[in-house]
Amino acid sequence: MRRLACSTILLVLGTSGSCSHDSTSPPAPSAPSRAAEAQSTGHARYTVVDLGTLGGASSGASTINNKGWVAGFSNLPNNQSQHAFLWRSGEITDLGTLGGPNSVVFAALAKSNRGDIAGQAETSAPDPLHENFCSFAGPPGFNGGLTCLGFLWRDGVMTALPTLGGNNAQAYGVNDRGQVVGVAETAVHDPTCVAPQVLDYEAVIWGPKAGELHELPPLPGDRVAVAVAINEQGQVVGASLSCGPVDPGRSAHAVLWEHGSVTNLGSLGGALDNVPLAINNRGQVVGFSHLAGDVIEHAFFWGNGTMTDLGPLPGDIQSFASAIDEQGDVIGTSCDVNFNCRAVMWQHGVVVDLNTLIASGSTLSLIGGADINDRGEIAGQGFDPRTGDTPAFLAIPNSAEDAAGLTAERVQSTARTETTLPENVRRALRQRLRHGRFGW
Repeated sequence: MRRLACSTILLVLGTSGSCSHDSTSPPAPSAPSRAAEAQSTGHARYTVVDLGTLGGASSGASTINNKGWVAGFSNLPNNQSQHAFLWRSGEITDLGTLGGPNSVVFAALAKSNRGDIAGQAETSAPDPLHENFCSFAGPPGFNGGLTCLGFLWRDGVMTALPTLGGNNAQAYGVNDRGQVVGVAETAVHDPTCVAPQVLDYEAVIWGPKAGELHELPPLPGDRVAVAVAINEQGQVVGASLSCGPVDPGRSAHAVLWEHGSVTNLGSLGGALDNVPLAINNRGQVVGFSHLAGDVIEHAFFWGNGTMTDLGPLPGDIQSFASAIDEQGDVIGTSCDVNFNCRAVMWQHGVVVDLNTLIASGSTLSLIGGADINDRGEIAGQGFDPRTGDTPAFLAIPNSAEDAAGLTAERVQSTARTETTLPENVRRALRQRLRHGRFGW
């Protein structure tokens, strides 16, 4: 998944070690440069691949590993339920569920380079407490009153992950060591929880051994926590908050767990919705945070104790960062006041509309950026104006020769594509982005 020589070992797992890394700012690309950065003065052009769906009108790519495997979610033909999918070598595969109608791969770090995929899926068992634990995660069918569990998909098999004694759990991130992070319910009935939530829940690490489960504490003063992403060093980011319906996109505090302790990453001025979504092997974190007043969210970059506002495209008002690679390139989404959104990349301090970098021939508008791999391939969600569908996309950087045609003036321009999206698409984007679902 992420590659960088480092000897940090997460002390919460009972080991020790040290790591020297500079996370002050996004690092410069290493030589030789990849196709996504053919010249220091320009970006690559991209060829866009429509990944299709599992029969419905919508799908979304959440994550892409260094093999080029893309995982995400797709509506089924009835558009009332969705399943997690894996796209590889031109074929899309339904990953199934744990017995219920729905499953989803949610976050940018839901995959590893060895092919593991983490997600959440409904079971066939009714939830005895009617919590709708995964209701934020998908279509109306996810409100069906069934229990929901985190899963690890490996070698064609989806395996349910255990809880902490409660009924439900969710999995978000997995690293190459086989450690999975997420959230699991305890058996404790907490009278402070906001309905319909009844049970306490904790941020957890499953593995790397089968059956292994470690709790991660919330910040002092908070009741519960959710772990969202983990890097190869075992550093984990997530949310710490009061007890309520589980939604990592609705948190009070963005946090980092390392060396057995939990650290508040701060905010961009707001008290709510401070959400980290990805961490690379340099310990650099991206996500989104409310500005002062708790109305507008902006993408952030966090490194070495400082949170920096990445901002939206000129003319837009909100932005959300969902992935960061080892070179410090950040992928996400920028939206105007009406939630007409565009997939974007922040590189060398400059935000670029990915739609301005597409080679001719694509019919898709790229409306949400979810993840980037070490080859510079980008995954996310597109919009097809011919059909109204919103399929997952894969953007593949073209040759260095093509990339050289993009000048410094183009990179530093304020170019922004203008696409007015249908109301149903804008409504779905609003829900997904504000729930932290890019990567989805």
